Parts: sequence; structure tokens; C-alpha cells
Amino acid sequence: MTEYLLLIAGLAILLLGGKFLVDGASGIAVKLGMSAGLIGLTIVAFGTSAPELLVSINAALKGNSDISIGNVVGSNIANLGLVLGLSGLFYPTKITKRHIRFEYLITLIVTGVFYLVSVNGMVDRWEGIAMFIAFVSFNIYLFWLEKKGVVKESKEVEEEIEQVKNFPWWKAILFFFGGIMGLYFGSDLLVENAVLISRNFGVSERVIGVTIIAIGTSLPELITSIMAALAKETDMALGNILGSNIMNILSIIGITAIIEPISVADEFIRVDFWWMIGITVLLFPLIKTKMQISKFEGSILFLTYLAYMFFLL
Repeated sequence: MTEYLLLIAGLAILLLGGKFLVDGASGIAVKLGMSAGLIGLTIVAFGTSAPELLVSINAALKGNSDISIGNVVGSNIANLGLVLGLSGLFYPTKITKRHIRFEYLITLIVTGVFYLVSVNGMVDRWEGIAMFIAFVSFNIYLFWLEKKGVVKESKEVEEEIEQVKNFPWWKAILFFFGGIMGLYFGSDLLVENAVLISRNFGVSERVIGVTIIAIGTSLPELITSIMAALAKETDMALGNILGSNIMNILSIIGITAIIEPISVADEFIRVDFWWMIGITVLLFPLIKTKMQISKFEGSILFLTYLAYMFFLL
């Protein structure tokens, strides 16, 4: 029983740590005069992926590579099936041509590359470096688009800046370092107790990674998307979700592999990667036909996610 309580505590500390990190770093960035667009593209975007990053690094360093890979693969499947699917069920998500030509195309390419670098059973350090370079290049391109006014700042970024713009220096710095500590201790508790639970039930770390940990670290995106759908403000939803999937692969797998090369179990190659590729490919006709994800398209994505969970468990 203790391990379940500690796992929940670890997840709560992890998510709070991510929130504190974003608030603190955004507060510092506002003080330094960074634009809202740049804060959204850098601090907020990277900060929301910080829980997944710390979990993956922590798991890889402890020799639990299945949790590292499962966390990213499971999060990407959950983002499209669970988050985007449920969001569409509540209120239609609008699609633009830029979503298809830019974010979706890059997501498809990056997902394919992730499979190719993993198919030999190992994501090596040099592959991690290549992914991280691609991640930096992707962000430089986003900066360029932001300067041209192509990338619009989301309501979430506006609200984030509104919350922290009056932070004194000491509070911003305290939140920043407090967030880092929360991420470290939260990820440690989460990984250790997830491993204990998997051993107690005789379930593989892979299954724990793509279910409990992936869904847990995706909770902020899920809650934000549902709240945006209820408020009928879904203009940025698809871009944010696809951007999160790109970040998960290029930054989380890239940085983790640089620190500690990640072994990839055969079950990922044979099963989970194909679900991740499949739901990414399935997304194309759903967004292309009516240029929106309404209840019909959302239900298909959500049912696909439920089918994956049923097949897995």
C-alpha cells in the first residue's frame, strides 16, 4: 500500500515542480524583457515537458530504460488518442493548413526517425546528440516564425505571463529552484515506486511506463485541453499537442540518450511503436477531411486509445 501512496505523492510533487519551474522561469524572463512569444516557445513549452524529461533521465540512470521509452511512447499516444480525442468530444478543434503542412508533417517525420533509431534496440549517445540538434533547429525555426508573426501566442501563455509579471526577483528565483528540486524528488519517487508496483503485480516496466507514468505526466495537457474545449477556445490545441509530441521525442529522448544511452526492448519495436505510428498516420485523414476534429473524429481517436489500452492490458 505504501508504494501506491508514494507513487501518487511522487506524481503530485513532479507536476507541482513543473508548474513552479515554469512560473519561476517565466517570472525571470519577464524581468529580463523577453517577449511573450519567446516565453511561450521556450520556457512554457520546455517547462511542460520537464516532468517527462526528469522521469526519463532518472529511469535511464537507474537502469530502467523501459520506463524511459514507455514514458515518451505512451505520452505521444495519449496526447493524440486521449487528450486530442477527449478535447474533440467536448468541442470541435479547428485545423489550419499550417497545422498540416508544418506541425503534422514534422511530427510524422520525427516519429518515423524515432522508430528507425530505436529498431536496433538502442538509442546511442550520437543519436541523442543528432536529436537534440534537430530540437534546437526546430526551435530556431519557431523563433523565426514568431518574429514574422506567424506563430501566435496562446491564451495559456498570456495567462502565465499575467500570473508572474508582478513576481519580485526573490519569488521568481525561489519558484525556479523549488521547481527543479520538486522535479528531481518527484521523479525519483515516481520511478522507484512504479518499479516496485510492476514487480508486485508481475507487470513489465514497459507497461507501467506507457500507462501509469505516461498518463500521469500527460495530465497537465489533458486538463488544459479539456478546459479549453469547455471554454470553446481550441484554436491552438492541435499545434500544442503536435508540438508536445515533437518535443517529447527530440528533447526528452535526445537529452536522456546523451546522458545515458537508452536500451529499447523488443516489445516496443513490435507493439508500441506501431501504435504510436498508426495513430499518428490515422490523424491525417481525420484532420484533412473537414479541417476540424469534432465529436466523430474525437471518438475515433479516443476509441483507438482505448483499444491500445485493452490490447496492452
